[in-house]
Order: sequence, then C-alpha cells, then structure tokens
Amino acid sequence: MSDTREIERRVDALASTPAGARLPDDARTIVRQLLDALEAGIVRAAEKDPATGEWRAVLWVKRGILLGFRVGGMIDMSIRSSDGDSTLSFFDKDTYPPRALTLADGVRIVPGGSSIRRGAYVANGVVCMPPMYINVGAYIGSGTMIDSHALVGSCAQVGERVHLSAAAQLGGVLEPVNASPVVVEDDVVVGGNCGIYEGTVVRKRAVIGAGVVLTRGTPVYDLERQTVHRAENGKPLVIPENAVVVPGARAVKGDWGQSQGISLQTPVIVKYRDEKTDAATALESWLR
Repeated sequence: MSDTREIERRVDALASTPAGARLPDDARTIVRQLLDALEAGIVRAAEKDPATGEWRAVLWVKRGILLGFRVGGMIDMSIRSSDGDSTLSFFDKDTYPPRALTLADGVRIVPGGSSIRRGAYVANGVVCMPPMYINVGAYIGSGTMIDSHALVGSCAQVGERVHLSAAAQLGGVLEPVNASPVVVEDDVVVGGNCGIYEGTVVRKRAVIGAGVVLTRGTPVYDLERQTVHRAENGKPLVIPENAVVVPGARAVKGDWGQSQGISLQTPVIVKYRDEKTDAATALESWLR
C-alpha cells in the first residue's frame, strides 16, 4: 500500500487540473491506490475528531473519488449467459466496477442481486441481504447487517453491529466535497423505509423507527428532554446516543392551515433506549 500522504498530495494536484486539460499518465494509478486504501479501511471519506467528537468530511478523499469518474472510461460490464446472449446489461466507468470479494473477506453476501462498488470498505462479519447496494467511499463496520433493498450511499459511514433494515436509505454525499457526511455510529437500529440524508449524524445505540426521514433541515422534537434538536451554525443534525425516534406530526402555523387541520410530519424522540427497547430490537444471532 502506498504512503497515504503521497496519495493525498497527488490527488490534490490532479484535482486542480483544469477541466478539459489532459491529466498526467499516473492519474489512473493514483485513483487505484486511493480505492485500495478505502477498501482496506486505511483512509475514510469522513473522520471523527477525537477531541470534539464531531464528524467531518475528508476533502481530499472525496476529490479523489470524483477524480476516478473523470479518468474512467465507459465500458460494457454486462453479464452474459453461456450462449453469449446478454442477460443483464451494465455500462459504467471502468474505474468503478463491482468490488471483487472472496470467501477470505468474511462478508456474507446472500444471492439475489446485491452489489458493492469498488472503493467501499466492508468489514469482516458484515451481512448483505439481497438486493442491496453499497456505493464508493462508504465504510461499513463489522457485524453490521444491510437488509434487502437498503442503500448505503457514497461516503456514508456506518459503524459496527448496525442493522440497516429493509428499504432504508443512507444518502450519498459526494458533492460538494465539504458537505457534511451521513454517519450512523455503532449499535444503531435503522427501521424499514427510513431515509437518513446529508448533514445527519446518528449517535451510538440510537433506534430510528420505521418510516423516519432525517435531513439537515429536519427539527427533531425530544419529548423526554423537552427540547428540539436542530442543525445550527453549519453543524449537522445530531441524533443523541440511545435516542428512540419515531414518526410524529406537528400542527402548521397560520389561520388557514390550522382551520384545515393540517399538520406536518416530524421525527419525535419518545424515549431513550432501555432494556425493553434492547429486547425489541435484538437480532437473532443465527441470522448472521
């Protein structure tokens, strides 16, 4: 593995090359080295500041991922049947094929149409139920389950022992490179049909109930602590550790809206995780 500081230096130099200008011959090599480092977990698209606990995008890594699209060329990635007829047609940049995994990687991928893109880190012990998708720059910690129809978008960071339930979506945040990442920390349960998008950090052991949508602009009403959690002063929306979040509603302001009985959907923290919650959200060990 090449020195990551040298990869960073070259990525920043290559990314500053004007659009339309010819890139140096080593550009594809630098992209390959970055993707190798991402897959090994040596570098990440977002990192946690040990002093403040805040998550920040790693700008040079995201620039390098974008560089990969720039230097890549379109190729035919179709899967063909034994008689030569195309059964599944795919056309994408040659720098971002599906990631090659082996039995030694210790990742359980159940048959049925799942895909992990080149440049994603997937730890030993991750379970992938079909069909699901993990995009470039994502980081998936050990013991996590990515359930059917779930999406882990570009550069999303997922901790250990997370359950990303069926049809849940973690938004990809690749551009702009300084945009706040989507982060789901250790031991979080994300319910079915949830959406967690740009500028949202879900702290350890939180439970996000089915159907909850979280974005940077979403106010989250905390009944337990009698406060409202918001993204302010350029910082992300942070769901507190152990919070149990469910879909709720609040009345709209204004005479006409009130007269019509209109309310807006809003996430509500109804309690903080306890033994009863743990029992309700536990995953049977044999599923893994």
